[in-house]
Amino acid sequence: MSQADVNGVSLYYEEHGSGGTPLILLHGGMAAGELFAPVLPALAAGRRVITVDLPGHGHSPDPGRPLRFEWMADTIAGLMTHLGVSQADLMGYSLGGEVSIRTAIQHPGLVRRLVVVSVPCRRDGWYPESLAGMAQLGPELAEPMRHSPPGELYARLAPRPEDWPVLLGRTGELLRGDFDWTAEIGKITAQVMLVYADADAIRPAHIVEFYALLGGGLRDAGWDGSARPDSRLAILPGQTHYDVFMSPALPAAVVPFLDAPARQPC
Repeated sequence: MSQADVNGVSLYYEEHGSGGTPLILLHGGMAAGELFAPVLPALAAGRRVITVDLPGHGHSPDPGRPLRFEWMADTIAGLMTHLGVSQADLMGYSLGGEVSIRTAIQHPGLVRRLVVVSVPCRRDGWYPESLAGMAQLGPELAEPMRHSPPGELYARLAPRPEDWPVLLGRTGELLRGDFDWTAEIGKITAQVMLVYADADAIRPAHIVEFYALLGGGLRDAGWDGSARPDSRLAILPGQTHYDVFMSPALPAAVVPFLDAPARQPC
């Protein structure tokens, strides 16, 4: 359990396991690194895993500035430098998935393999009802949400529990901002795996579009698999956006992807 001052903010992180290429885990909005506790043993078996509390979340104090995916990505890159990690695998869920995408776009040399869980690469990839919920998120919900799981988590972990309305305000502002990273997906040099629940908050049509941007789903792989794309897609059955991060099916899908040998160029 450690704290690092990077990119002008303080980040809390924990390290688990050892060996292999380090895996950095980034949680969803209004959560913390311990979100991954149910799947951490499977992910950390034979592998060094670093869980991070994103700025203003969990043990990490409010950064004193609006949350933006781009500078949070720079902060993750700064944490890697702080830890002496020259390259890592990165897995992000929901809000953390967006930060993961930006990290792979802005710092391609730092990311070997990227696992993106339950996020779009364009804001309208969310269902309209999901976007409507984001539109309502703000500090006025602090009291009604105080005894919700995210509220109780923040009260237990945050260095200043009274900043709970601040986090809601910053998160709501972030989620209401428009983005379209379609044209930048090609900058990612990491091998990518997209993971979604079969009842996710992301539209299936957008999942297919995102996968196609990574070269997936464009052709028959052939009887010998020689035309298989480098990217991967997993749809986990019986899950939703709100429980996919703790499903045993998540590490079962992700670990073989992380452990697979690099494909040799033809």
